[in-house]
This record gives sequence, C-alpha cells and structure tokens, in this order.
Amino acid sequence: MEKRIEGLFDFIEKSPTACHTVQAVREMLQSEGFQELSETQPWELEAGGKYFTTRSMTSVIAFRLPKKEFAALSIVAPHGDSPCFKVKACPEMRVEDHYTKLNTEVYGGMQLGLWTDRPLSVAGRLVVATEHGVRAVLTDIKRDLMIIPGLAIHMNHDVNQGVKLDPQKDTLPLLGSKEADLLALAAENAGVKKDDILSYDLYLYNRARGTVFGAEEEFIAAPKLDDLECVFSAVTAFLEAENEENCMVCAVFDNEETGSLTRQGADSTFLYDVLSRICLAAGKNEEEKDRAILGGFLLSADNAHAVHPDYPEKADPTNRCYLNGGVVIKHGTRYATDAVTAAVFSKVCRNAGVPTQTYFNNSNIPGGSTLGNISGSHVSAPTVDIGLAQLSMHSPYETAGREDVGHMIDAMRAFYNSTVICRKDGFYEIR
Repeated sequence: MEKRIEGLFDFIEKSPTACHTVQAVREMLQSEGFQELSETQPWELEAGGKYFTTRSMTSVIAFRLPKKEFAALSIVAPHGDSPCFKVKACPEMRVEDHYTKLNTEVYGGMQLGLWTDRPLSVAGRLVVATEHGVRAVLTDIKRDLMIIPGLAIHMNHDVNQGVKLDPQKDTLPLLGSKEADLLALAAENAGVKKDDILSYDLYLYNRARGTVFGAEEEFIAAPKLDDLECVFSAVTAFLEAENEENCMVCAVFDNEETGSLTRQGADSTFLYDVLSRICLAAGKNEEEKDRAILGGFLLSADNAHAVHPDYPEKADPTNRCYLNGGVVIKHGTRYATDAVTAAVFSKVCRNAGVPTQTYFNNSNIPGGSTLGNISGSHVSAPTVDIGLAQLSMHSPYETAGREDVGHMIDAMRAFYNSTVICRKDGFYEIR
C-alpha cells in the first residue's frame, strides 16, 4: 500500500495542470509499450495492440485491442482538471512601484480564502512561434514562486464573522518586486524565448506534496485528489488488467470543473470519435459498432463527499460514506447511475472482495454533477458514477482515506478483467 500511496503523490506532483496530467499518463503508457496515435493521421490497429491518443494536449484516451472480433467496450472515465486560478493575458500588475501581483481568474468552483498564505507556483503551456508555424511546450516552475497574502486581522477585525472575497482584488498573488516578469520565468523554464511566446495557458497550483496522517496513519492529504486520485487509480488498473473479449478503454477528460463544454471535454465527440475509429479499424459495420457500445459499460469516476466530522448533518440521513469505507456508488438526479448499473458494478466489486458505499445528496443540499450524464449524451453505454469518499473537496489541499486508493484500483481492475454481457435489457451476465 505504501508504494501505491507514494505513487499517487508522485503522480499528483507531476500533474500541476491538465496538460501535465496527460504527460504523466503518457509516460505511464509508453513505459508499458503503448503506441501514440494522432487524431489527424490514419489509424492502423493490430490485434493485441496497445494505443493512446490525445486531444488539445489536455485529454487522453488509451485502449487495448485484444482482437478484431472483440465483443464490447469496457470504459473508465475520470477527469484530469481541478479548481484553481488561471493567469490572464498581460498578467503583471505593478503596485506603487514596489510590488508586482498577477491578474488571475477563477477556474472551477473553489473556496477562495483557502488559497491565501500558502506557497504557490505556475505551470501550463506556452505556444511559441516557429519558422513554419507554432508549437506548444510545457512549463512548470518547480519552486515556491508566489503567495496570495491575506489581510491581517488587525486591519479586518470582522474576518472571523465571514468576509466575502472579491476575486478581482482579494486573491491576486504577489509575484515579486516591481520588475518581476512571469513570462520570462516561464519561458526560461521551458527553454524558449519570451519574445517567441504567442499565447499561453498558465495556472496557479499548490506546491505542497501529499502526506499520510492520522493516529494510525489511516488518512492522506494532497492537492487535486479530486480527481487525480481516480485518474491514477484508473490508469494503474488499466495497465494491470487483462481482458481477451472486450476492448478496454481509459479516458481522462479535461474541463469537468467548468462544465465539459470544450472539444476535449466529456461533452465533446472525443470519446465517440475514438470508439468509432476503433470499431472501424476492427472491421465492424455501423450495427456492430452500436452493439459494441451499447453492450459495453462505463465507469464515470469522480470523488464523492464523505461524512464530515464537524458537519455530520450535511450528509444524507441514511446513506453515509466514510473515509476508508470503500468505493462510493453515487446516486441522484445529477448522476448516470441507475438500479441496474449500480447492481452490475456492486456485483463486480463483491466478486473481487472490494467494499462499496452508497451515496445520495442530502435533499436540502444539491451536490455537484460529474461527467457520466454528459458523456452519456454522446456515448450511450450503460454507466455508473463512482468515486472515493473525501473531505474538503475543491480545497487546494484535500483529505481522503489511505486504504481507499487500493480499493479503487482493485475495483477498476476487477471491472476491466470482467466481461459484462447484456443478455437483454435489464439482464446482465458477469464473467
């Protein structure tokens, strides 16, 4: 278990932005012999082949083709983005000829105050001019670069009564003295010239590494557990699993935290495009492609809320999820889970000896949505929404159960290893 936890912390540290998440996944796949495919080039797939493709550098879909006559598609889909601050264009703001702060905007739903007074840095991609066009390069300034300084209580005596923060004023990070230049630092880190930068996507991230804590070291805390905990688990399980009947697919989407409405989000055609090309390369006609999708199964993997020790009344009265309690099956009007898909996944987990928990929102507190329903509008595979219980969701430093990382990997591996066969609507056989 210790090796998996440290592996998760290493993965998170390599993934300060969605671009870097894709790069970290790419490295894991290539180390296992996966071949990268370009969406804009022809695909020639071989039986037994291992492949992946990316879109916009921020989403990735990997798949293993066991044979041309594969029965169906077994899909796991987490997301690789997290709430943070995004750097705007012309970011430097000079203050009284002494300080430089950065102009930023909020990406995703977040508690602004939790980002103050902690070491931050910047990562993302720079798009630079070349002789014949442009190219994108990654940058990650791996040092304590900036802080969003909070206002001292002496100057804000009512702060503990609750203060509304203005994201255009109260959460702008202090970069340096009057001549600080963010793009120069980012360009130097990436090994390019600042003058060649045409555009960029840069984000602030928490510099703290994950840690294990608790009286019996039973908990973990780290940035971006939502949803990199599921990404790490999905890719790990995908690489460990074997299935001779189904084509296994691992899809990591971007922009879930802002609604998925991008060409690389779950509300795009990315997954459908890849599945269609797999089926085409396997020689399937349109009906056979539909049967492979509709006869398949999709796990939408995104973390869930645990019962909070200080606010237990916020959870549903009868459906209580706890850290280290096992994989959470998420129900509700904003999720794709239904009784049948929940039962199929529960049976897979029971067969593998993996504990599960049932999640419903408290009826007075509507929860967030995830990518299951959104993806289902494009790929209508039977879907169940799952996750791991955590505290402090959307904080820059989140808490989860140490044992649950193994539970999720085991559950996803068991799913990939299984062949779920739809005999008729509502009747499934699990091998």
